[in-house]
Amino acid sequence: MKYSVEDSLLAWEANAVFWDQAMGDHSNEFHRKTVRPKVTELLDIQPDDYVLDVACGNGNYSAFLAEHGANVVAFDYSPKMIDLAKKRQSRFSDKIEFCLADATSKESLMLLKRRKPFTKAVSNMAIMDIAEIQDLFSCVNQLIVDDGIFVFATQHPCFVTLTEKYMTPHSYYGEAIEGQPQKQCYYHRSMQEIFNICFQNGFIIDGFYEECFGANREIPAVIIVRARKTKALPKTSLLSTSSLL
Repeated sequence: MKYSVEDSLLAWEANAVFWDQAMGDHSNEFHRKTVRPKVTELLDIQPDDYVLDVACGNGNYSAFLAEHGANVVAFDYSPKMIDLAKKRQSRFSDKIEFCLADATSKESLMLLKRRKPFTKAVSNMAIMDIAEIQDLFSCVNQLIVDDGIFVFATQHPCFVTLTEKYMTPHSYYGEAIEGQPQKQCYYHRSMQEIFNICFQNGFIIDGFYEECFGANREIPAVIIVRARKTKALPKTSLLSTSSLL
């Protein structure tokens, strides 16, 4: 990938206040109508759930989880974003623990381990913002219970990109919300690569949605995936373009 973790962090630190204000207490229409419903359906929140919220932003979904009875450990790698999340979600201080952690670092991620394992993990529209995701999927697998799930939403790699490349992993700068102070780094991965990373790190996929936003109901903007922890699959089970023909 052309852009580094440091490049991404600089952008998110510059955008943190703008992002928090734009999302407010209830998030924007895109999140409320396109992302949250299917993420919540696949996550199937239960009152005794202990959830790891990956790249939590200003903590709105963590608060949603807390409102439904779950206890949450939520992390982001932007210090400004974590400070803003703590302030905005202060009413849930007994249900949400906000932490600073780097999703690309195995050492940083494993510091999130608590006395009991997480029952579930979730990530809302962040996979495409993370420079390297192998360690993230490996560590989430280690941090959740057997048969636990990791539900993640990310931009649709087939239809949402500012380049003409699809198969080759690459990065580019883009704008998530019009008017944000600085463009952020996007890290493109094909559907094949995203699914294979799940399989390589001990997950099967047992839930999947493609969701549209706005007037065009034929071109999806988002994929929402439920990855369930299982024994590692043999290499022969991995997807390839030839096996799908």
